[in-house]
Amino acid sequence: MPRFDLSRFNNKHFLALAGNGILSMFGLGFIYLLYVSLTVGDVGKWFYFFTILGLCEAVRNGFLGTATVKFYAGKKGDEANYILGSVWLLAILVTAIVGVINIAGLPFLQLITDDSLRLVVKWLGLTFLSSLPFSVVFWILQAEEEYGKILKLRLVNSGSMILIFGGLVLLKQMTIEKAFFYNFLTNCLTSAVALVWGAKVHTLFSCRKQHILELTHFGKYSLATTLSSSLLRSTDTFIIQNMLGSAALAVYGLPVRLMEIVEIPLRSFVGTGMSGMATAYNNKDMGQVAHILKKYSGMLTVVFIPMSLLVLLFADIPISLLGHHKLDGTAAANIYRLFMVFAIMYPIDRFNGITLDVIHKPQINFQKVLVMLVVNAAADYLGILLLGNIYGVAFGAFLTTLVGIIFGYIHLRKYVDYSIMGIVKEGYAETRSFMSKNLPFLK
Repeated sequence: MPRFDLSRFNNKHFLALAGNGILSMFGLGFIYLLYVSLTVGDVGKWFYFFTILGLCEAVRNGFLGTATVKFYAGKKGDEANYILGSVWLLAILVTAIVGVINIAGLPFLQLITDDSLRLVVKWLGLTFLSSLPFSVVFWILQAEEEYGKILKLRLVNSGSMILIFGGLVLLKQMTIEKAFFYNFLTNCLTSAVALVWGAKVHTLFSCRKQHILELTHFGKYSLATTLSSSLLRSTDTFIIQNMLGSAALAVYGLPVRLMEIVEIPLRSFVGTGMSGMATAYNNKDMGQVAHILKKYSGMLTVVFIPMSLLVLLFADIPISLLGHHKLDGTAAANIYRLFMVFAIMYPIDRFNGITLDVIHKPQINFQKVLVMLVVNAAADYLGILLLGNIYGVAFGAFLTTLVGIIFGYIHLRKYVDYSIMGIVKEGYAETRSFMSKNLPFLK
């Protein structure tokens, strides 16, 4: 009988996958706690706040996250310190700008009648500031491919949050205000740990004008791309809220969050793939860039097919359980089924985008996302107008992803030698090889 060798899973790919998996599973557990303990209205306020926070995070991560990995990966000595010092300075400046804007709104807090907006003004600046250190450390660890430390950092953040919130629910002390307060505290705890583990804050004094300008030049394009991507995800929320109301948004929201089953491996492969491609491109090895692109996107495409089939059969179960039976009989399960089928296209679209960033073509990736944003907004509006329900948004999601793949493929082919069929073939071969080596019982 073949032995199951656990040591094979002690690698960057599995650690990245485990880190994203832990974060996402805790997130889903937290969503369940919210549905159980808060009113539907308060849950909606929480989602609205994190939509706004997500846009702010998109500014910081988009401006500096990809740039940190790209320019810092593989660098040593003084050059590495110059880059990290410049990253820290720019990250502090971005955070300060959001904080100043937030502070400017505080005198008007009593004049705001919308409860959701009041919570945003009250907590946005503090929450954004509390996540600064561990965000920068996450970029550093990703560039250094220290996925074990990333896993531990995520355990600190997600684990402490789920324990605190679980305790509040058991004691029946959960309120929306306490949710925001303890979210802030868990961010502070994680940032404190991150500062000890590898923040390299001392490099702040090594920042150089040349590197600041270089990061800024690259970052303005990746910022535009990331912010547009965040707006792409947020557009659905704003359009549904305005055209169909909060009840429809609640039905739509849970399937979107259940798409973490796709985002877990996507984020993991993107993280490991981007650092690998950045190193290969810095070494002028375009063949390796193409190989990583085809291998990672192909493996995910192949793996997503059986995952989609499972969701087609059993979508009602997670919708019912996580929604605390409040969404039974709605369109939520069918929306989840449709999204999972469309997800088969996601890996190719996502890797087209990050490859364009890595090969110094972020402006093309920005154009791609901008086209997708316009198509998504128009398709969502027309879909809801014609169908009168959230199935119109599912139509928009399919059309948007298809347009993104076509646009990205046409432009990336000018610089990288690959094909869609090559992605599928290599993905199938790599998946079979992985299963033979690591899962002998599936031979």
